[in-house]
Amino acid sequence: MQTVLHKADTRGYADHGWLKSHHSFSFAGYQNPERNHFGVLRVLNDDQVSEAKGFGTHPHDNMEIVSIPLEGDLEHKDSMGNTTVIREGDVQVMSAGTGIYHSEYNKNADKPVKFLQIWVFPNKRNVEPRYDQVSIRDIEKENQFYQVLSPNTDDDGVWVHQDAWFHLGKFEEGSSDTYKIKKEGNGVYAFVLEGDVEINGQQLQKRDGFGIWETDSLEFSATSDSRVLLMEVPMALPRIGG
Repeated sequence: MQTVLHKADTRGYADHGWLKSHHSFSFAGYQNPERNHFGVLRVLNDDQVSEAKGFGTHPHDNMEIVSIPLEGDLEHKDSMGNTTVIREGDVQVMSAGTGIYHSEYNKNADKPVKFLQIWVFPNKRNVEPRYDQVSIRDIEKENQFYQVLSPNTDDDGVWVHQDAWFHLGKFEEGSSDTYKIKKEGNGVYAFVLEGDVEINGQQLQKRDGFGIWETDSLEFSATSDSRVLLMEVPMALPRIGG
């Protein structure tokens, strides 16, 4: 078993006034050669956007982009004609593929919006761009991990062009669960949203990140009421043609 620990206070940080963002991996002005990615997990940004502010229209290509709202309402508009609002309890995905433009704004004038922005390298280049969002409220479970993303179109949650599986879990103090790796050779990056937990013997606190690979499973226990995101991804970067 191999591991890497990223404590919450070691992340990159940018304060743009309207946007406060913590970066688990190199992003924009934060460049750390030892933290460029975890396998195909390229970006994990913990963002807070001020009231009625947001990201203007900007481009992406050849990336799977996942957004998970934690608090508030985020309005999305894109070059495919989608105008939607994603809220806590939703998961959004964009396959940028050959290219897409989009904007994201805090829908509310009276409170900030907090969300995770996650980028995953795809296993196919130049796919047709697509957008999707789903509510995960109906599949949420207590004291066990439940799937919110996979490579399969007919699974729970959203799907991506990659052999990746994301699971969320909301746990009461003293509860435990076992997570089994879905595909041989994959690793898991655990991100603690709330509380204190232990994973394979490693104690973790709020907003800590913990990467694990060369193992078949994770043993999880909650040492306080907690919420955790597990991101299982291939550890080798894709070798794909245009």
